[in-house]
Parts: sequence; structure tokens; C-alpha cells
Amino acid sequence: MGDGGQKVLEPKKAHSTGDTGSGHTGHEPETSPIGSGLKKRTKEALKDDFLRKAVAFTTDKLRGGRLKAADEFGDWETWRERGRAIRQHTISHLDYYLGQFADNVVKNGGNVHFCHNGDDAVSTFMDIAGRHRAKLVAKGKSMVSEEIHLNHHLEEQGIDAIETDLGEYILQLARETPSHLIIPAIHKNKRQIADLFEADAGRPFEPDTKTLANYAKQKLRNYFLEADIGLTGCNFGVAESGSITLVSNEGNGRMVSTLPKVHVVIMGMERLVPTFEDLEVVLNLLARSATGQKLTTYTSILTGAKRPEDLDGPEELHVIILDNGRSEQLGDPIFQDVLNCIRCAACLNVCPVYRNVGGHTYGSVYSGPIGAVLTPLLQQDMKEAGTLAYASSLCGACYEACPVKIPLHDMLVHLRHRKVKMKLTALPERIAFKVYQTMFGSVTLFKLATKSAYYLQKPLARNGFIKSGPPPLSGWTQSRFMPMLPKQSFRDKWAALQAELAAKPRNGAPAVGGDAKAKGGGGHDAE
Repeated sequence: MGDGGQKVLEPKKAHSTGDTGSGHTGHEPETSPIGSGLKKRTKEALKDDFLRKAVAFTTDKLRGGRLKAADEFGDWETWRERGRAIRQHTISHLDYYLGQFADNVVKNGGNVHFCHNGDDAVSTFMDIAGRHRAKLVAKGKSMVSEEIHLNHHLEEQGIDAIETDLGEYILQLARETPSHLIIPAIHKNKRQIADLFEADAGRPFEPDTKTLANYAKQKLRNYFLEADIGLTGCNFGVAESGSITLVSNEGNGRMVSTLPKVHVVIMGMERLVPTFEDLEVVLNLLARSATGQKLTTYTSILTGAKRPEDLDGPEELHVIILDNGRSEQLGDPIFQDVLNCIRCAACLNVCPVYRNVGGHTYGSVYSGPIGAVLTPLLQQDMKEAGTLAYASSLCGACYEACPVKIPLHDMLVHLRHRKVKMKLTALPERIAFKVYQTMFGSVTLFKLATKSAYYLQKPLARNGFIKSGPPPLSGWTQSRFMPMLPKQSFRDKWAALQAELAAKPRNGAPAVGGDAKAKGGGGHDAE
């Protein structure tokens, strides 16, 4: 029960729209499969001017903040290299650090559950909830719980799950999924949020930040107090102590992890650092890369369940460590480094694709460049999820922004290569590249093709440009003009150009092979 006798435990009832791959139960937008629906979602996003402006505006601010924070920090590249080394060392010895971390969690009174896949993790959580007859779960931000579709399963069991991160709470009211790793409601403005709160409260709201924030605080405060279980993710686990690190700017992580009697942590198996000294490095990189802050407003380091001398804390702590496809990347010389990710979202903020279409276009829990790599690897699905590898310009901006130097653009190329090897690309595309390979393997065919191309393009060209081509050329000419191929190629002109250069004096100097040679002056033919 809550304020003024008004019942506050009234979360929006979720509705299932099927398995969308999002796992954000009850508030999923209508989506189509990841790969085959990508083009449709892209077209819809490109028509949404508001979405594009909102995403670009916020990512611009985040990107500028990151650059400023990195500049003020000092030798940023040295810190990046330290971060990369820590993550690479940890992942290379993950079995050791997982064992050390688990032992220390147990030593401090916690319980550890290793889960092979999402079903195992959901089953484990349901067992815990069942033992405590839980009816309400207060969630801190947890991408892994999204990954395993936990809310959907909670709803099926009649358990209400309330998102307490403000952005996630807004999206829960809107029945939508997060569209950014750290700013899940990046695509919404204050008016839209006020409309959602109006519908929830049954009274009007001004689109004022303070008013909206106060309303959310009042609502969420009661959920913290009434929840049977607090559920969080884990930014980093510290192996040497078995500690859980949570960072937030709203303080909800601290509330969720201390007020309910049971605290459940769901974390990916790669979210470890060996020591507190290493934690200092990655926290500095995380905050600066994510929001441009020196440190996030709240950094909570939780070690074990509540002890007799503690004033607060959960009486029971469970840590669910999830594999779910991650171990498949261990030992892979190309993709192991993807496990180094610290979930700062810097790659999203600089990606020209993400900045134009937003996160929902990807159709997966993880969006942007990291999502395009991580999703097909975790799902072991190159046919559908593997299509995300094409949602990239391969410009390499993601690598330049990544605080731990993950070569995402190279990985995207390798994923495309894998998809081609598995013959999962469209048949016309495979035929086209076969023809391309044959043509470039023969000088005669190449010459014939280039000469033919000039005449084939003439019906489409106007004033030296093709402004509207047939498929697949239409994809190119949709947003730019294509210059006509010249009648005579540079290769054809080369012999004449050489003769012209040799015969023509340049700036008064003797022609090559002319006076200089006649005078025995050396003959620098490279001239």
C-alpha cells in the first residue's frame, strides 16, 4: 500500500507479443525477426524524423562528453591500453577468476548458480522466487535479464516485475524495449513521457523534468519497500573478494540491492575483473566513455549478504552467472575479444548507422556495433541474427571510441565472411559475386565487361549521371547520383598519356627522354 492509502502495487500488466528476441516482457513493440525484418524496421526508422533527431541529439552530447572527459583525464590512450590489457587477461584466464569469484561469494554468505543457458537461469530464478513466495520483484537495470526474457516468465507465473531505472520504468509504461544500453529511453522526449505518466496516474502532467522525476520517485519508492526480491545486473564482479559492483546515476541500484530481503544478481560470466586495482581502471573508463562523467553518481560495491553488524542489506544473496553462448567465444582468435566489452555504449554513440535508425531497428536486446557482433555470437544464429553484421558502414569509428579497443569493425567483416561461407546470403548476391570473381580473374572478360557497361548504362543516364537505377542499383541511387562510366577507360588511355607526357615539356623543363637524355643527364624516367 502506498501514499494516502492509494494502492501503489499496480504495475502495468504485461502482454505477450511472442518471442521478439527482446525479453522486455509485456512492453515489446511489434517486431519482426531480427534479420528478415531489419530492412523493414530500417525504412520505418528513416521515416521517423523525430526519432532520428532525438537519437542524434543525445548521442552527440554523449560523444562530446566522452571526448572532453578523455581529454581532461590525461593520456587516454594509455588508459585504453590498460583497460584492454585487464580485460584480455581476465577473459584469457576466465575459468580461474570465475572459480575465485564464486568461492569468495560463498565465503561471504552468498549463493552462486552457474547456468548454461537462459532457460537454466530463468528456472533458477523461479526456484528462488518460489521458495520466498515472491509476488513483486524490483529490478535494477539488467541487460542480462532482458537477454533471457525474464520478465516474460515472471508474468506467466503471476509475479510483477517493476523496472526501477527511470528510463526502463518509462519504457515499461510505454510497453517498449530499451533502445540504448545506458539511456534506454533515448528516443522519447518530455512530452511523450508526460503523456505516459498521465495515462498511468489519471491526471495531467506538465512536461517538466522535475515534475516528472518526482512522480517517478514517489511511485518507485514504494516498490523498493514492498518488493520481495531485488534483482540487479552486475557491472563488474571483483574476483579477489567476491564483490558485486553496481553503478548508477539514480541510486536505484543501491535501493534494490539493500531494501528487499532477497537480492538476486544475474550477470554474464565475462563480467569480472581480478582485483580492486583493476576495478579502478575499468570504472574510470566506463564512466567517461558512457556519459563523460569522472565517476557515476553512485558506485555500490556489495560483498556478501547482510552480516549481524550491518545496518542494512539483503538477508539472502544469490548470484546467477550466465554462459548463454559466451563460452563459445573463448579461444576464438577472432571473436574472443568481444567478451572484453564493458557495456559503456560508446560505440553506439559514434556509429553512423545507430545514430540514424536508433536501437529498436536492430530487433535485438543489444544494439549498435556491439549488438551486431554480440547477438549472432550469443544466439549462434548466422541466418537471422547474422544479418546484423550488414548494419554497419565499417568506418571503424566504433573501434576508435571503444575504451578497451575491441576491433568491432573487423569482427563485422568476419561475420559477413562467415555468412557467405555458410551460403546464407541471397542467391542473386552469390551469383553476382561469382560473376564478379570470374570477370576480375580474366583480363579479356574485364575489358569486355567495362566496354559493355558503358553502352548498358546509356538508357539510364541523364547529363552524365544515373539518378534512378533499377535494382540492385536503386539502393545506391536512392540517396545519391551515380556518375556514368566513361566511354574510354583509364587503362585504354594510358598508352596515349604516356606518349603525351614524354613528348610535352613541363614548366619549361626538358621533356622526359628529350634534352636531358641527349645531354647525358641521368634519365630519371620516374619524372
